[in-house]
Amino acid sequence: MKLDIPAGDFAGYIFDLDGTLVDTMPLHYRAWNRAMQHAGLKEELSEDLFYSLGGMPTRGVAKVFADHYGLTLDVEKVFHQKEALFLELKSEMKVIEAVVAFARKAVSQGRPVSVASGGPRDIVRHTLELMHLQDLFPVVVTPEDVVHGKPAPDMFLLAAKRMGVAPARCLVFEDAVPGIQAAEAAGMKWVRVPSRA
Repeated sequence: MKLDIPAGDFAGYIFDLDGTLVDTMPLHYRAWNRAMQHAGLKEELSEDLFYSLGGMPTRGVAKVFADHYGLTLDVEKVFHQKEALFLELKSEMKVIEAVVAFARKAVSQGRPVSVASGGPRDIVRHTLELMHLQDLFPVVVTPEDVVHGKPAPDMFLLAAKRMGVAPARCLVFEDAVPGIQAAEAAGMKWVRVPSRA
């Protein structure tokens, strides 16, 4: 994988987690598909719809699915079921080498890095631990830390603040449209990481 890095005087780097640092999006899709079928969905969950929501907070994704399919959901129940189903697939996770290598190089050059993920904090931290990335990323921002998740800029602005870097000097690595919209709203340049085969 070749990353298309834009020109700029970057002082800090912010990484999405799922589909950007770790190849988990197909696993999240499988977990969502099963959780939604448990919740009454009578067909396969649309992969196009799923991937279009990448980076959004999990509870928000559940609401979008419910609206799209005309289902009445217990969002909390679906949220917990989906995350449990995802953790059953954790042995299939693998890092996205090109992106992790970029993060390691940035740290070796004394530049701060952070994670800003739409996943629940405990799942995000667990994924980082499983992939031996927890020490690389001292700053981790999740929807629990902000009022508005992606595509709002709040998570990226908070990550920049915690790294001590001006937003305009941050570069964001993202795999999905909501995250790219959030980066642009935060006044940050971005790199698209392809997460869908």
